[in-house]
Amino acid sequence: MKRGIGSEDTESPELAISAGKVCFIIAKAHGFDVKVAITEPDSGSNPTDDGEVAVLQDHDDDPVREELGSLISDLSVDEQIDLVALTWLGRDDGKAADWDEVRQQAAYAHNRHTADYLCGNPLLGDHLAAGLDALGLSCSG
Repeated sequence: MKRGIGSEDTESPELAISAGKVCFIIAKAHGFDVKVAITEPDSGSNPTDDGEVAVLQDHDDDPVREELGSLISDLSVDEQIDLVALTWLGRDDGKAADWDEVRQQAAYAHNRHTADYLCGNPLLGDHLAAGLDALGLSCSG
């Protein structure tokens, strides 16, 4: 599939992770990205009475964070490497034409803490979307 990553004759790289999986992770990451700092740790109030604002606060045992981390951990090593490389590409740590080099650096840096690393990125969803976009791919359509 030809996509414009430098010139019209350049093909987009073959990813180990499907764009669909990346888009699902982007959606989950955006759900996690909206979390805010805890303002009142032990309010003792009823969630219904306080408008359930606690669901938007960043708790250590946040189920959205746990689900996102689990999704990433369950990926193959090659898929995790692509996810890191897409994140780096999306935060302008390389150009689409340098995909092989960016991916090689991500492979070198890969370890068992990849999910924690990616979930610790406050703009993960945006970076992944920008990385896909740089390769001529997107979640729309």
